[in-house]
Amino acid sequence: MQLIDTHTHLYLPEFDADRDEIVTRAVSNGVVKMLMPNIDFGSVVPMLAATRKYKDICHPMIGLHPTSVNHGYLAVLKQISELANRDKYIAVGEIGIDLYWDKTFFKEQVLAFRQQVALAISYRLPVVIHSRNSIKEVFSVLDEFSGETLTGVFHAFSGNIKDAIKAVGNGFKLGIGGPVTFKNSTLPDIVREIGLQNIVLETDSPYLAPVPFRGKRNESYYLCIINRKLAEIFGTGEEEVARITFENSCRLFNI
Repeated sequence: MQLIDTHTHLYLPEFDADRDEIVTRAVSNGVVKMLMPNIDFGSVVPMLAATRKYKDICHPMIGLHPTSVNHGYLAVLKQISELANRDKYIAVGEIGIDLYWDKTFFKEQVLAFRQQVALAISYRLPVVIHSRNSIKEVFSVLDEFSGETLTGVFHAFSGNIKDAIKAVGNGFKLGIGGPVTFKNSTLPDIVREIGLQNIVLETDSPYLAPVPFRGKRNESYYLCIINRKLAEIFGTGEEEVARITFENSCRLFNI
């Protein structure tokens, strides 16, 4: 059984003390690839260092996270664009709009998201979208690009069934991670309706650890728990869930 963690911030300081062990534990339990979304310009160096160290396991993305958008976002986007032209990345991400933490730079977030979607289209790369408390606003920007060839993932999907149907109808996958295991989560009903063909697995480690590790540091090995939960939801074997989501991830990210 092989799994792909389509969203881990393995390069963050939370893993500095035991990063080798984290990767070894994941790989030995079938998590053969770890895809790393970028956060800001400062995170590029440690992300690429992890890519080099764990060659063929870790794959980098490029992008400016919405919570990192501020008055100086245009200069950072210029740097991001130059990096996209210089190095090889599997996606543009993590990009989007976040209205949960702070709305101060909402206008700038929208502008940054729009510019990075255009960047993804120009390089024919998928996008990895952060849409916390902002799925309506995210769809509004994406609708501007209707007719373009654009694919990607709604990372940590937290919308309703109508949002899910619209997302997959537009060619996107839903990123499903730890929250699917949380008590009172609506995700089991949503994913059951949407189907495994529209899902990829993710951890968002070190964040959003699944039950029974909720509130603790997440890691890619815990993807096995998410895979097991989906097998339970769909009433099928873990190997089948792994096979379908693995194929979904390989096709989407061209890995």
